[in-house]
Amino acid sequence: MNITIVCVGKIKEKFFSDAVLEYKKRISRFAKLEIIEVKDERIPENASARECGAILEKEGEAIISKIPKSSYVITMCIEGNQLSSTAFADKIKYISMESSHITFVIGGSLGLSEKVKSLSRLQLSFGKITLPHQLMRVVLTEQIYRSFKITSNESYHK
Repeated sequence: MNITIVCVGKIKEKFFSDAVLEYKKRISRFAKLEIIEVKDERIPENASARECGAILEKEGEAIISKIPKSSYVITMCIEGNQLSSTAFADKIKYISMESSHITFVIGGSLGLSEKVKSLSRLQLSFGKITLPHQLMRVVLTEQIYRSFKITSNESYHK
């Protein structure tokens, strides 16, 4: 299985990058994980709705250009479906029977454009809270790792 995470922006804090690298290493037993970062656009202070929309569209085009064509796309959205870790593991296992490639998309501070969301086969949320995109990357890689441990019937802390 191939997994791609397309995300807006770079991780600035070493502790976040270290955590993502650790989970990437753990995931490598089960799947090939690639993380692709696209440029986050500068948001002017007191940006208008129109300016925010233009930024979302520009980031969205950059995201879309990085999504592999035959991939099953999952967007991380606050309005998405919430799944338990077990249900998430079951979903990943089910998708892997249909597709050999899953792409997760994490937007920037403004979220994702409607065009990106329309490509999604699943909109997923890890809760109603808002997480910084850097932390979201850590949480997502941990949950991907956990899903493989669950489906392999291997123990993992609860």
